[in-house]
Amino acid sequence: MSAEWRKHLSPDGPGRMRIAKHGSMLTDALLIADAEHMAGHTDDRSPEQLCNTAGIPGIVGEAWAMADWHFGYGFPIGGVVATDVNAGELGGAISPGGVGFDINCGVRLCALDVEVGDIDAKVLAGTLAREIPAGASSKGGVILDETSMAAVLSEGASAAVEMGWGEEQDLAAIESNGVLDSEERDVGERAQKRGMKALGTLGSGNHFLELQVVDRVEDGSAAAAYGLREGQVTAMIHTGSRGLGHQVCSEHVAAIESKYERSGDHWVAPEWDYRLRDRQLAAAPIFSREGGAYLDAMRAAGNYAFANRSALTQRLRNVLRSHLGRDGGLEVVYDVSHNIAKVEDHIVHGKSCKCCVHRKGATRALGGDHPELASRFSAVGQPVLVPGDMGTASWVLAGPKSGGNDAFSSSCHGAGRRLSRTAARKLIDSDQLRAQLESSGVHVRAKTPNVLAEEAPDAYKDVDEVIALTASANLARPVARLRPFAVIKG
Repeated sequence: MSAEWRKHLSPDGPGRMRIAKHGSMLTDALLIADAEHMAGHTDDRSPEQLCNTAGIPGIVGEAWAMADWHFGYGFPIGGVVATDVNAGELGGAISPGGVGFDINCGVRLCALDVEVGDIDAKVLAGTLAREIPAGASSKGGVILDETSMAAVLSEGASAAVEMGWGEEQDLAAIESNGVLDSEERDVGERAQKRGMKALGTLGSGNHFLELQVVDRVEDGSAAAAYGLREGQVTAMIHTGSRGLGHQVCSEHVAAIESKYERSGDHWVAPEWDYRLRDRQLAAAPIFSREGGAYLDAMRAAGNYAFANRSALTQRLRNVLRSHLGRDGGLEVVYDVSHNIAKVEDHIVHGKSCKCCVHRKGATRALGGDHPELASRFSAVGQPVLVPGDMGTASWVLAGPKSGGNDAFSSSCHGAGRRLSRTAARKLIDSDQLRAQLESSGVHVRAKTPNVLAEEAPDAYKDVDEVIALTASANLARPVARLRPFAVIKG
């Protein structure tokens, strides 16, 4: 791939690098990085992907890549792109590639009123591995009939609560209160079939349930508002919409891509007069039949993911009750999505804009005065959950105390991959890694051997560096560092 973008790269303040508009770009692009970070990722193709996203019809502001940026499908992972909902006759573009195949993949953090010394970490890791369904299959999931599936697709986490797979008090600690408005629930039969047996399952790949200890607090007032303290045990759940979301994305990608044809080094959709550098960016106007159908189905799949994380939280509560005789005082700190497109109001270069904000591997970082947030986050900012790797740490950040940030109120969502899964399998021995982790006090339980190599700490960027860049770019501020000691993976 071309590296033309390098000719247009320059520093743009602390933690930021700007790629000036050139070629087919309609706006500039911004990477959360510095010269040192860029030098360490010279072979990454994602900056070119970012430049391609800057040509999306209706784009406003800049195309952004968070500090955990790496190569993805069409859009880079860590990409944030906003389009003007009211651009043109049919509105700005919405692109499934800007959300990803795991719709509403996200993270939930739970705080326990428990210290590490209160539990037998090794025994608890084994129990969790037995009781929490993980892996590529849907084995062990909650069985849904047509009525309960319809409720999940339209009501999200609250439907899980009604079925006994969540607690009412959890809802206020979930992004958008755990429900996205889906009018038609335009989810195909095959997708629904895939979801009917998978609720309350982790899945495979980078998904996990992890027990951690708060090993450092950076912002005492925010940590207190979030219910976090040093030495405390937390539980982090990372998963999404499972096979249902993947099927929804696959079907709508195919429908939208079918509108495009090759024209030289571009892909064009004559019906909408769209012209894109990469077919994987295939987009439709938000008010077109195809765009509206995708948006509705994406929201329904997002509701399934909220319900899925709720069910997994309830399974965790049950395990804790059997291990401790109580649920450990488990309270949900927050639940955030990092693969979603949302219609939001923003000020873009001094002008109000109703935007369709694509966040692919990026987390919202709302200010403490945002009306969507619960009152306990006032003057503190939204919790931003950033899983790292299973041998190092994860982080809790906070959005601004008030207002938003320049990146459409967005932040990073993880450490970001340094090695592809294929490269990691070639370089890393799973058995050796397991032994190393166990010797360092991290009890890992995985369904498939390759998962350990693929998800090894060396396969990821340095999460502390990613956090430092995010903070220096003034997107979110560090609150607490969480060190893992028990990890359940598919």
